[in-house]
Order: sequence, then structure tokens, then C-alpha cells
Amino acid sequence: MARVWQHPYVNIFKHFKIEEWKKSTKEGDVTTMMDKTIKCTVYRIRGSIPASNYIQIPKVSSQSLGLTGRYLYLLFKPIPSKYFVVHMDVTTEDSQVIRLSFSNLFKEFKSTATWLQFPFICGAAKGSVYEMTAKTAKQDLVGPAPASVRWTCLMMDLHYILSIYLNRRYSHLKSVRICSNLLVKNLLTSDLLFDPGMSFSEAKHSGVLFHGTAPMPRDMTFPVPKGESWHDLYDYIRFPSDGSKMPYDSIQKGDPTTNFKTVLQKPSSPVRELPRTVNVSKPVQDRVSLIQQITTPKPRPCPDLLVTRSIPEVQLTTSLPLRESYRNSEEDGTEHVETGSADVMTADDGGIHVYAHRNNIDVTVHRHSSEDIDETVFTKVSRPAKLMVKKGSDHKSIQPDPILKLKNIIGFGGCTYKSALWTKTHSAVVYPCHAIIVSMDTETGEQRFFIGHTDKISALAFNGSGTLLTSAQTGNTGMVRIWNFQKGSCLAVFKTHVHSVSCLSFSNSGKVLCGVGKDGHGKNMVVVWNTSEVKRSGEVMVMAKAHTDVDIQVLKIAFFDDTRMVSCGRDNIRLWRVRSGSLRSCPVNLGDYHAMEFTDVAFEEGHIPDQDPEDRTLFACSKAGHILEVDYKNVVIKNVRRLLPSQVTHSQRREKQTFNSGTGIAINSISISSAFCATGSEDGCLRLWPLDFSAVFLEAEHEGPVSLVNISPDGLKVLAATFTGNIGYLDIASRDYTTLMRSHTDTVLGFSVDQFRRHLATVSQDGTIRIWALDSLQQLYDFVASDEIPCAVAFHPSQQIFACGFSSGVVRVFSILHSSLLAEHKQHRGQVIGLVFSPNADYMYSAGSLGSLALYNALEDDHHALRVLGNVVARGSERGPDALTVSSDGHYLAFVGPSEYIVTIMDGRSLDELLRVDVSILDLDSTKPDSAAKVCFAPTAVGQILVTTSSNKILWLNTKTGRLVREISKVHKKMCSSLAVSEDAQFLLTAADMVIKVWDYDMKLDKNFQVYIGHSELVQQVSFTPDHLNVISVGDGVFIWDFLADVKPVQSTSSHVIISPHSPSKNRSHASTTSSHMMVTNGIPRQAVPVPFASPPRLNFSSIDKTGMDDFPSGSEEEECDQRSSSVTEYREKDSSLHIPSNLTRTDTPLTTGLCLNQVLQEQLQAETEHEERRQEALHCVRPDCYKHFIARYKASVRIKVPVSFDEVKVKQKCGKYYKMGLESLYFYTFFVFPYMFSTVLTNYEISASVLDEDSLVLKTIIGYNGNGRGNMVWNPDTGFFAYSCGCVIVVEDLHSGSQKHWLGHTEEISTLAVSNDALVLASASASDSGGSSSQIFIWNVTDGSYKKIFSHHKEDIQAMAFSRDDRFFVTAGDYRDCTIALWNTRNYELLTMTRLTNPVHDVAFNPASHGEFACVGTGPMMFWMTEEENSNFHLKVHSAPVPNELGPVELTSLCYNTNSILYTGTNTGRVCVWDTKKNCCFMTWEADQGEIGIILCQGNRLLSGSNTRKIKLWDVASVQDMRLQGSKARSHSVLLVHEMTLDGTVVSAAFDEVLDMGIVGTTAGTLWYINWAENTSIRLISGHKNKVRVFEIGKFK
Repeated sequence: MARVWQHPYVNIFKHFKIEEWKKSTKEGDVTTMMDKTIKCTVYRIRGSIPASNYIQIPKVSSQSLGLTGRYLYLLFKPIPSKYFVVHMDVTTEDSQVIRLSFSNLFKEFKSTATWLQFPFICGAAKGSVYEMTAKTAKQDLVGPAPASVRWTCLMMDLHYILSIYLNRRYSHLKSVRICSNLLVKNLLTSDLLFDPGMSFSEAKHSGVLFHGTAPMPRDMTFPVPKGESWHDLYDYIRFPSDGSKMPYDSIQKGDPTTNFKTVLQKPSSPVRELPRTVNVSKPVQDRVSLIQQITTPKPRPCPDLLVTRSIPEVQLTTSLPLRESYRNSEEDGTEHVETGSADVMTADDGGIHVYAHRNNIDVTVHRHSSEDIDETVFTKVSRPAKLMVKKGSDHKSIQPDPILKLKNIIGFGGCTYKSALWTKTHSAVVYPCHAIIVSMDTETGEQRFFIGHTDKISALAFNGSGTLLTSAQTGNTGMVRIWNFQKGSCLAVFKTHVHSVSCLSFSNSGKVLCGVGKDGHGKNMVVVWNTSEVKRSGEVMVMAKAHTDVDIQVLKIAFFDDTRMVSCGRDNIRLWRVRSGSLRSCPVNLGDYHAMEFTDVAFEEGHIPDQDPEDRTLFACSKAGHILEVDYKNVVIKNVRRLLPSQVTHSQRREKQTFNSGTGIAINSISISSAFCATGSEDGCLRLWPLDFSAVFLEAEHEGPVSLVNISPDGLKVLAATFTGNIGYLDIASRDYTTLMRSHTDTVLGFSVDQFRRHLATVSQDGTIRIWALDSLQQLYDFVASDEIPCAVAFHPSQQIFACGFSSGVVRVFSILHSSLLAEHKQHRGQVIGLVFSPNADYMYSAGSLGSLALYNALEDDHHALRVLGNVVARGSERGPDALTVSSDGHYLAFVGPSEYIVTIMDGRSLDELLRVDVSILDLDSTKPDSAAKVCFAPTAVGQILVTTSSNKILWLNTKTGRLVREISKVHKKMCSSLAVSEDAQFLLTAADMVIKVWDYDMKLDKNFQVYIGHSELVQQVSFTPDHLNVISVGDGVFIWDFLADVKPVQSTSSHVIISPHSPSKNRSHASTTSSHMMVTNGIPRQAVPVPFASPPRLNFSSIDKTGMDDFPSGSEEEECDQRSSSVTEYREKDSSLHIPSNLTRTDTPLTTGLCLNQVLQEQLQAETEHEERRQEALHCVRPDCYKHFIARYKASVRIKVPVSFDEVKVKQKCGKYYKMGLESLYFYTFFVFPYMFSTVLTNYEISASVLDEDSLVLKTIIGYNGNGRGNMVWNPDTGFFAYSCGCVIVVEDLHSGSQKHWLGHTEEISTLAVSNDALVLASASASDSGGSSSQIFIWNVTDGSYKKIFSHHKEDIQAMAFSRDDRFFVTAGDYRDCTIALWNTRNYELLTMTRLTNPVHDVAFNPASHGEFACVGTGPMMFWMTEEENSNFHLKVHSAPVPNELGPVELTSLCYNTNSILYTGTNTGRVCVWDTKKNCCFMTWEADQGEIGIILCQGNRLLSGSNTRKIKLWDVASVQDMRLQGSKARSHSVLLVHEMTLDGTVVSAAFDEVLDMGIVGTTAGTLWYINWAENTSIRLISGHKNKVRVFEIGKFK
């Protein structure tokens, strides 16, 4: 509803009445003035401090504008020689507030997770000195506005900015603050793309109004004197946009010649033409010369070895539309050269893309660039004219978005092992894992993540209530974040003015935060911040700070006073206090204990009435084992105790520890509750003491030194962490210890997954090999290497065995089941950089860093070596741990070598070299040859191998020839460290530095990748799990991501050929009959149709000619089959008049080889029996007495009942074409013979023999419309797409020219059509055939007319279809015999769920306000459906609402949603029912017609109804909304009939514009009418016969 009132735009100043200053506020020098240039009143904001002089909308920061328009337009003029700042707060879909700022004060682009700062480069008047200087300047362009600065219209694409820079989804504009110094006229938000330089008359004449483009509204325009150009007087800036000026990511004036008028003069898609000669400039000539040089064949040393020494560029053509390639160029940047005239050419090879225009002399060379989000460059240059993007079409990107979701992290610590916290409910533990904060539920193990830090986290702290969490990261940035713990959102992020923050402490109230770090000189610095406003505004202010020379290990705020703190460190314990804006401290007199290193402090817990809060004890522990009790109020030591090692008695029993004299055990942490004390010590023990420290009453021993202890708020559990990366807790009541997480203590180098047991093996720099359970995250096994580091690991494909390669070059094979070493091989001198098993588990391969390669026999336990080669792998360890890759069928092994410039492919069974590819292509931007980094095979069916290079490119190479298939550049900022391809060859994973990217494998989308962060170190390896449910990445930790896309194994295209129905082959070769013996014995499908000697009239199969019977099973075996098929024998005897020659090529699926023929016949008979049963069930179904329900008139697949002679068939084959007499139309068609299916042709078509000698006829025009369909006409007023069905053909017609396109594919009558909301996809459904086949659904690509998907589910006809508002779901409803509803996923059109109903369904529609809700009407009650998703499984929930009793026995026949929670339905008695979709009840009805209402459309306050009385009516339903909200108090209780028309038949389809002014209506008379209510006219667009065309005559033309 919010979007409706905001369309087409919102004038912000006018809507919020800024002149009254009630909903907005002004601060400082803000005045109104009359501007002489634009001749209107504007606001002038002046002042030397922008933060003190501004206009802010809305008035209160806690309020929100709620403006959802994608584009923000700002009309302003910077004041010369001054600086200005503009802030915009936008809200994302996940409720995160992001600040977007731009200013000519900013020198460079800066970004954080919640703030983007863009430099603004002020333009100047054309021809001015500043403008001429700026053209050649390469730096220092940002600065004060020039004297000749002009009024500017700035358009900001808020949706695109958030998507490209922060990978977030834009929701709405929250607030705007315009600061000095500038003049501002107005603000505007809209979803439309406005051109300020275009007038309304020009827009109407050029037709841009139909394509999402409009002239600027009159109250937002700048005046243009007659005869002058808008762009000569003012500046228009679109951001983001391309450009060539420095700095990058800046907002600046673009090329004024590239405007919407230029767009309209360009074609909307490129035309593929023959190449022409183009005169290009020197850089392009150099590139072309280079391509010629590297594609010149070089002599090969080995004649029997296929070696590709270079990678040639593929031809510069593409199947992509120009608009798609241009969109990619907008993201990737451009390089401009001057040349002569040429044609439009595009390329899909990832190399150079040249766009040459006939009308000018500009040629723009585009290079692919797919860098990280922060690498995206937006600079303005002269570029190809933009092509119009049709309204409603969105940029294509990888779906789903996001495609990865972080599920689990295995790891703890990173920078510190001394930070772990209990939540207030003591049900979860919060701890850092490198750059991510993890909250783990102690019962379920479920993890939550707080992501935003860019370096390792060094400290964590909760406030007293546990609602606020603060975290600090190490490094020079010293960044601190404050989080809303329940929501997981970041409230504030700020720099601390210190680096290496080591400690944080939150006050109990959450109003004060203190931290300790190092200043620029290495001194300790304590900073105290005021966080009282952080929840409301996110503001954090420094209260006090102090430098100190003393060492500080821990600092904590007293829970009883926000201004008091205590710290400890080497040789000191200090008390701190904030007073009057200063931070002061005093030391505790330690006396004899002054030379100790104190590690932790804790306050005495509890509150004693009538006692001073300061009168309590402070506990401090030391490395020497001492625990000091300090009187906090008097600042004196009360008591000192010391922890000693265990005492050993004569029985070798371990005694409890006591505090006494002697050598102590270092205590690293202490935690105090009201009942006991917990200590964690260097000897690995967690000990619980009474408060008098008389003796230990509970102890838990760990594998390493305890770094942290923390008692839960309820005092029943104690959390413990160790320096070895373990974290767990002790349950005091049960005395059970639970380990929550174990982790590597150094970089994880590689991993492997056991696909059957879901085990994960990891190797780390810490010298350990660990086996994990992927589901529980528990460590199962731990293998330790004493003097060497494991570098690579690989699981056996089926057994509980894994192999590990070490830095010493040794390869060891371990048995997990027996925890034993099976084999040990030392075939390598350097470290092992690659280790992999073949998919069939026959072989194992290993590679060494000094160039050796080994092949092992994996079938034996000893895994003995079969072959070892030297100097074949490129030297170096940087390609580990996955330097080797094996094809999915196990036939090929690939790696980089023998040099870094060569990729070698070998036979996987023998290591025989098959192919070498030289990737050393010189880059014009590089001074050295390109080298290969990583290699990875795509699925075998694709036949490609991917190579990453040192210049950050990815190359797609053909595995057979080595030729370049595709190339993309600037994949990452740095060289890829890992590469993986999904099993279905749809997705590609890359990792570099700390970033993971998921790519579209074919690189044909507008945005081909998604970016994921979280790692704080280099990602060592990333890959899919074998089941493709997860993605795993390792480096600083082990990250397990949910992979949300559906992945299915890709099918090889070499085993079958699919012939598109749009481009049927005109000349089909007839293969000769193959040997029957070969067909039976070798299992190869037969290539020719067997010759039948009879054709059973009822069965859909063929028999074999007697000439080939000798080669089939005979004797008793054949007789046994014949006995089971007596009915088949009877058919053979009765009907032998049909004969098909043997030279016909069979086009249906070949029969299974090696089976008895009659077994196949039995299968066919079984299928016929099942179909007959379904047919008998359908006979008992009662056909609804409702015209809205579709009933197919003809079945094209009805079998012939009379014999046909061979000569007649032969004539028809030779003819090859005919005039088809369709259901109600006449058109030409090309004829093809399908064996055993030709009865369709003979039943429905007459064949003319007068054209036997001609080649073919091309379908040109169809006359007619199928009035028997229901909803079988679609028209999109925004794009102009118009389509309807005629028989089994979809006709796409241009309403302007009358030209037709015909989409062929259906074999039965089309029942209904549905078009997606973006008008890019059309769905068509046909009736089921009489042969038992289910009805087919075709999914068509509207752009080129190709079908994307063909599928079937409903056994009978399809009654209705609909797309959800976001085009994510697609629903289909079967007819009265089927009674099922099916929900589909539009990404790959897989069935999500289905349900069967007891009553027939007539119509279905999605709720535009909720993509997961839809409704259907039929013979039963009104049904409201809701889709629910649970663990990737979808379910349908339904609410049945009864029809009002006063209507009597009626059927609901049609429905249509309005945007304001209202649903209209029509009935078979002529009444319209109005439903409240929030309450799911009917609150109003009225009699709209005398007959059945089959069509209802609603837009705004208008409603259209169509019925079988041949009438269409237009109603005013403005009062309906009042009745829904106010009931009987509504001002009006009636609807008004505005217009009425009578047509020539029952209304079966209708499509109108968004205001119901004009549209198209289809009737059962076979007519399509153009309706214009404003002019009260109806014009026939299409006319046809109502019934079957039987005779036609062609007249003679002179």
C-alpha cells in the first residue's frame, strides 16, 4: 500500500510542507531566496560548519520518511568557493540503517558496513577555464565549487548503490540532512527514470513513456528558454555511472551528449551482421596484433602430443543482447578510443568487446572487470548510447540471493583466548572466532553470527542486562562495534584513536564503555566512552581518556558505579575514576608483592543491605599463583593466598590443592560468584573454591592451560577456555563437563569431506590432522605430527580412509576405523601440494613442490606407487593444497606444469600426457607473461577446464583442444587461492584474500557474482560438499555455509540431440537400418526404425518386420512371450494393411535393447491399461456447469480408425507441407512425419499435392483466435507484449505493425496463458491428449521466443495458472478431472509441493501484497492459501471461507486482488463478492450481471466484469474500502456502474492497463476486441471462425 500512494513520484518538500517546519527542522543560517536563474524560490543554506547549518527531514531522527522510491532526485546548486555535505539515511530489508553521504569536502571514497562516503566533483559551465582544466586533470579534482558552478539535477539509484557496495537490499529512505553550503530547490523520490532535459511533448512523440522513462514533473523542472538546450544550461548527474575522471567512486558530471534522446534513436537489440573493416586506434591495433601473434601455430617437439602453445581469442560475436553486455560494461568500466564508422558487434569470449555505431565515430572498447564490491569503479566517459530498459524488467543476477548462508564455524579465538561470555539467560555462550562473533546455544549447538569486523576480534563485553554487546578488533584501525544482541544488528561502529585494543568493559547500566589499547607511540591508553544514546541514535562520545606507562592486562568497570574502574597488569593494581571529564587513577600498595604479573581481577558479588556499595572485596590473581584480596574502599590488601602444585603421598594419590608457601601455579583467570570462586590455571585445571579458599571442592582438567573462567549468572555453570582453542563448561550440579568447541590454533591449510559419513578432515599449520562431524561440529579424531606439518588431505571416496601429505614430502594413508597407519610413501622431496583420489577410488595422485607427480594403486591397502614422474608439476608451494584436479569421470588429471605458464592434462590411469595449454598471454597492462595459478575441471559433460591466472583472470578451456572458450578478468583484487565448480555446472566458487565469490558459470547475467566476507586471513581452500548442500571454506577457521541453490548433475549433451520446435530441420537424413544382431548383443540403441508388419489400432508402439525376426529370441522363450500377449497376436492377424517403409527415421524414444519384444509390448499394454483406468475415473467426474471451466474441443492425438495405404503415406511424406485446417483458423505449416503418430495429421489436416516439388512453406500469418480457451490472451501495457493462442500455436503480434511471430511446440489445444509480472516469461498450458500423456506446460522466454522449460504434472487439462508478485512462485490448477493445485519454483520450475482438492477449481490468483499467498475459487468455498518454507521444504496451508448464505447455492467463478487487502470474486449467478483478505471473510456483495461472471479485473477504485451475457462492465468501487474499514459508518454503501458494452460472445479473457482505461478482451466468437472506455469505443483486432474451418478457396490474383 505504501508504494501505491508514492507512485509515480513524491515531491518531498511539498508533501512534508517544509515551509511550515512542523515535519522538518532547520538549524543555523537557512533562508529562502528568489533565484534568478531558475526563477523560483529556493532554500539557501550557509555556514562555515556544515554540521551546524542544515535542513533535516523528518524533524525527529527516530521517525522515518518511509519513501520506497528507488531513485532520489536532488535539485541543488553548490555555493561557489564553498564546501557542502548531504547525508541520506536509508534502511535495508533487514532493518539496517545505512548512511550515504556525498560532499566536495571528501577527498576519497570511504566505506564501512553502515556508512558510504562519496566525493562530489562540482561541474562548471561549458567552456569555462575550470571545465577545460578538469578534462585533463588526473588528481585533486575534489574541492570547493567553482565560480561558474551550475544548477544540478542529481539522480541517485539507492537500490543499486546498496547492492553493489554493501550487498544489501534497499527498503526505504529514512531521512535526509542537507548541510551548508548550497542552494536547494526540491527533493523527489520515484521508481521512474526521469529525464530532466525532455519535455512532455517530446516524450509522447518518441514513445518513452511505455518504457519506464518519463520527463521530469513540472514542479521539478528547470526553465529552458526557447531555442536552447537543457544540457547547455544545467548539469544532470546520474549516480552510479561510468566515468574516466579521478578519483574513482565519485559523483561527478557525465557526458551531456549521452541522454535519453540518443537512447531512443538506437535499436533495442544488436543485429548480427558480417564483420566489416574498422579503423581503430593504436591500443586496439596493438591488441589485435598480439592476438594474431599468439594464435600463430608454433612447432611442437612431440608430433604425437597435442600441445596448445597459446590461447587464441574466439570470434567477436555473442548471443547476448546488447543491453545485457552494456549493463556489464557499466559495472566493469570502459576504455575509449577513436575510430571510424562501423557496425554494432558484441562478444561473449570475455575478451575485448567493441561497440561501433553507424551514426557517429566513437568506438568504445569494454573490458570485463569483476572485482570485489569495493573495487567497482564509477567514472564518466563517452560511451555507447544506452538502450531503453523496459519498465518492469530487472537486472538478472544469481538466484537465490543470497545463495550462501553461514551455518556453522569451527573455531575459537584467533587474537585472544581470554574472551568468552555467558548470555543473561545462561543458555548460550558468546565468543570470538577470528573476525566473527559467535553465539552458540549450549543445548542445541545452534550458532548465531555477528559479522562486520575486518580484522581479528580482541575483546568482548556485555552490559549488565545482556542486551548490548561490544567488540573490538585488533590492528591499526582500532575499530569498536556495539551490537543489539537480541536482533544481531550493529548499533554503532567507531574508531578508538588507539590500535591493538586489548580489553573492553561495559558498565552494568550500559551507559559507559571503557577500553585499553596502544597509542601511536606504543604507550597504553585508556579511553572511556558515553554510550547512553547508542540505542536511540547510535552516537558514542568520548568522556575521558588518559595515557599511562603502567602495564594493563585487564580493566573492568565496577558493577555498582559506572564511573569507577579497576585494572591490573605487570607490577600493578590500579583503581580508576572518571570525574569532571578527566580520568584519574591511584595504585594499590602491593608491598612485597609489587614485582608480580597480575593477570585478572574480579569484584565480590552480591549486595548487602545497609552497606556502602564500595565496601567490598576485590580479588586479583597472578602468574606466581597468588590471589590477593583487596579492600576496595580503603585501598589496602586484606589477604594473600597462593596456589601450589598437588602434593604426592606414599600411595601416589593426588591431594587437593591448598594455598601455602612454595612454588605456585600460574593463575590466568578468576571469576567470583556470591557462593564460590573459580580459577583457571596454567596447569590446565579449572578449580572451584569456597570463598575462604579452604580447599578445592570441584576440579576439571583440560588438555592445555586454562585461559578464561566465567561463572554463569545463575551460578550453576562455569565456562572455561584454553589456549589450545577449546571452550566448554562445567555443570556444577551434575559435575558433567561439556566441550562446546575445539579448534585449530593456527591457519587451516586444507580440508576434505567424506561424502557418505559427512565427516570433515582438516590439516593445519599447528601440526594436527583433525576429523570433524559436519552436523554436530564435534571433533572425532586428532592426529598429531611431531616434526612436520600436514599440507594436504584427501578422503577415500567410499572407505573410512584418508591420505595426508606433509611438508617433508611424505604421503601417509590412515585408517580411521582402526586408528592405524596403512601406508607411508616418500616419493617427493619438497612438501606435498596436491593430493586427490580418483572418483572411482582406483587411483590416488600426489604432487610435490619440487615438480614430482606420483600415481598410486588405491585398490590395495598399501597404496603402492604405480608411476612417478619428475619435473612435470610447476615448482613452488603456492598452488597447494589443491594443485591437482581430476575430472568427474576419473579419466583426466590436470595441473599447472611443467612451468608456471603451462597447464597439462594427463590420462588419469597412466599419466600419459594428452594436452598442454600455454596461458602466457601478454597483457597490455602487464610487463610480464601471465602464469597459471589454479586449475579445476568442470563436469565431464561440459568438457571444460577452468584456469585462474596471476593477472586475476579465469579462463575456460576446452579439454579436448585447449582452445579458449571464455575469459573474465579482474576476478579479485588478488590472485585466486582456490577454485571450484558445482556438479551441475551452474555455479563457480572462487576465493582470494579474505573474500569468497559465487559466480554464474556461464557469465551471462547482469551481475554474475555474489560476494561473501567473514574470514580475517587468506582463504586457503573453498569447495562444495559432495552433496552440494554446503560450501566449506578454510583459512583462519573452518566456515560451513548453506548452499541455497538446487544443484542437479549436468547431463551430457552428446548422447542425444534436442531439436527445437522453433527451428525444425527441413532435411532429415534417413539412417540405414542397422543390424538387429548388433542391437541385441552390444547394447547400443538402434539408429533406424524397425520395419513393422502390423499396427495395432489401440497401442502406441510398433512391431518388428518378419525380415528381422530371426535375430530375436526364438523357441520357447519367444513362445512364452507370445502366450502372454495373445491380444497382440490377434491384432497382427486382423490388421496387416498398414506398412511403413524401413527408411523412415524414428524420432521417438528407441525401444530398450536386449529385451524380448513382447515384454516391451506388455509394458505398453500396462501403460494403456493405466490410461484407461484414468479415463474411466474421469467419466465419473461431474463436469462443472460453468463456462469458465475449460473443456478441450478436439484431441489432436486421436488414433485413426481406418486403414491407410502405404502409397498415401508416401505421398504425404513427399509433399512435406499442407494447409492446416485448425480448430478455428487457417495457416501454413511445415509437415514432418513422426512414425506411429501420423494419424494426427490425417485426422486434422488436408494435404495439397500441388506443391510436391517445392521445398517448404514458412508459416507467415494465422487468422483467428481460439475462443474456446480460458485466459488465453495476455497483453502487457508497459512493454507492449501481446500474445494469444490459436489451436496449439502461440501467436505473438506487434500491435503497431501487425506482424506476427509463432511459437510452436504444443501438440494439443492450448487452454490458458500466463505472463510474469516483469513480462519476461510466458507460460502456456495445453490439454492432455487421449493417449494418456499429461498436459504440457511450456515456459517461454519473451525476449527471443525460445522455450526455457517443458514440464508436465497434471494428468488432465490445466484450468488456470498464475505467477506470484515477485515472480518467485508459479501455481497451476488442474481441471475438474484432476482437481490438483501445484506450486512451482520459477528458478528451475521444479515442483515444490502439490495438493489435491475435493472440488474443481475455476481460477487462481496471487495476492500482490504477499508473494507467498494466493487464492482459488471453484465449486466449493473460497480458499485462501499460504506457502510455508521449512528447511527448504514447502507446504501449503489453506483457510476455507464459506460463501454467504444469502447467495444460495452458487459457484465462485473468477477472482482478482486489489492492492488494499480486498479480493473480488464473481459467481455463476452474476453477483460480485468482496472479501477482506486480512480477516478472510466476505463483507459485501452486489448483483453485477444476469449471467455468469467469468472475468474480473481491478485497479485502484475501478473494477471490470465480463460475463456470458456478452457484456463487459466498468464499476466505480471507491466506497468498498470505506465499508471494509468503517462498516456501517461508511459514507457510501453503493458501487456505481460507469460504462457498459455488449460484444459478440461470452468473455473469456481480458487484459487492461493500470487504470482500466483501455485494454483487450477475447470472446468465444473467436474475436479479440480493443476496448477504450474513455472514448467509449470497441474495435475488432482479431476475428476468426467460431467452429472448425472445413473448406477454403484461394482466389487468383492478377
